[in-house]
Amino acid sequence: MSLNTAHADHGVLIHAGECIILFSDNVNVDFYGNETGEFKGTKTGRMYLTTHRLIYNSKSNSDPMRSFSFPFIALQDVTVEQPMFSANFIKGKVRAQPNGNFIGEVKFKLTFKAGGAIEFGTAMLKAAHIASRYNPGASPPPYTPPAGPWYAAPPPAYQPPAQGYYGWVPPYSAFPDQPPPNSVFVSDNPPPYPGVTGVAGQGVGFSGDAKAAEAAQSAYYDPNRPQTAYVPPPYDQPPTYQESTSKKTN
Repeated sequence: MSLNTAHADHGVLIHAGECIILFSDNVNVDFYGNETGEFKGTKTGRMYLTTHRLIYNSKSNSDPMRSFSFPFIALQDVTVEQPMFSANFIKGKVRAQPNGNFIGEVKFKLTFKAGGAIEFGTAMLKAAHIASRYNPGASPPPYTPPAGPWYAAPPPAYQPPAQGYYGWVPPYSAFPDQPPPNSVFVSDNPPPYPGVTGVAGQGVGFSGDAKAAEAAQSAYYDPNRPQTAYVPPPYDQPPTYQESTSKKTN
């Protein structure tokens, strides 16, 4: 992971070719196991699931943690929890990227105040599982600051295509909203690690890997064990937000 490297001009900063899969505007984030100021207290902001990682952006410009990047390759022990008497949440831990403004690892808990933790978490686990085929046992690569300027991202960066990822279509009915206007920015740097496509820097298109397609179809959330969904040890493309909104019935 990297700290305060994924925001720009009060918005999210993504890599060239990286695509936003899901977006949630009302998420609480709690971190554990680190005593530095950036990680103290409950954080409130926006959460993005992309083809390569999770990204948290704070809603407060005064918070010392403006953004936090969770590359799939750095995630460990991620579960989706359904407690009896409190809100569902996602928990896990994430390892630091070298040069990422943080050392070691930190545990996290994500609570979706408007609901949808199960849908978001299951989608995240699926994406992480597909991408993990291309990162077996690897350590997070160093974070590299953008080499050039950043600019407003073109619509494909947050309007993923309709065919799904290897046949898997993320839960757009649960998360139909797109990021606000003028809030998604992109640098010229490609992602330093492969995402769900298997190629670093590509957020659209697939390699036709039959085994990857089979892996993507594998069940990830077991209804017979509703308290937990599992990530295998160390991650598919969706309808446009306009299409998903038009299909929403509630």
